Amino acid sequence: MLIKLSSFKDLWIFNCAEGCQFNVINQGLKINNIVKIIITNLHINNISGLLGLLSSLNLIGRTKSLHLYGPIDLKYYLDLGKKYSRTNFNYVVYLHVLKTGLIVNSYNCRIYALCSISLFEFVVIKSEQYGTFFLDKARSNYLVPGPLYGKLKKGMNLLLPDGFILNGIHLTSSNNIGFHLNCSINNFYRRKFVENALIVNVLLLL
Repeated sequence: MLIKLSSFKDLWIFNCAEGCQFNVINQGLKINNIVKIIITNLHINNISGLLGLLSSLNLIGRTKSLHLYGPIDLKYYLDLGKKYSRTNFNYVVYLHVLKTGLIVNSYNCRIYALCSISLFEFVVIKSEQYGTFFLDKARSNYLVPGPLYGKLKKGMNLLLPDGFILNGIHLTSSNNIGFHLNCSINNFYRRKFVENALIVNVLLLL
């Protein structure tokens, strides 16, 4: 699974199967924009393309850091892979050990990991974003910059002393709707997961 936030170029991916980088390129995206890779477990289907992807990033001259999230044994897999291939990366790879709790919090998007009998379930939450405030339109209506702008950007209605109602919705673009996504690799669901899944989108990471 690949996550691309509309406001940024950064890409986040879950698992890295063989040919993962070609799938990214075929969608018109750049592998150099991958900044986070979350490995759900060390099954060969989930890591067979990881070393190849890391090597490709090295060959294209990547300099910015990369964040890897996975089980603690992922470190030994990477160390053995680099030792066998006799290669090192010219960029920094940060390895984060997966555990229950918040693992990613950036760009108003949060990813939580839930550990259950050596398996992980993930909850991805993207907050709703307020629309762009039309500054020129506000100035043309003789609105003075200040705290008033912040309230109008949130879509609030204001009653002016002369009785005129100022509707913030008319001064901003439409809000970007957030989302709540549950990701699971376990075919046998727990009751809590099923109850939570009734009101959100569900994705199975097979």
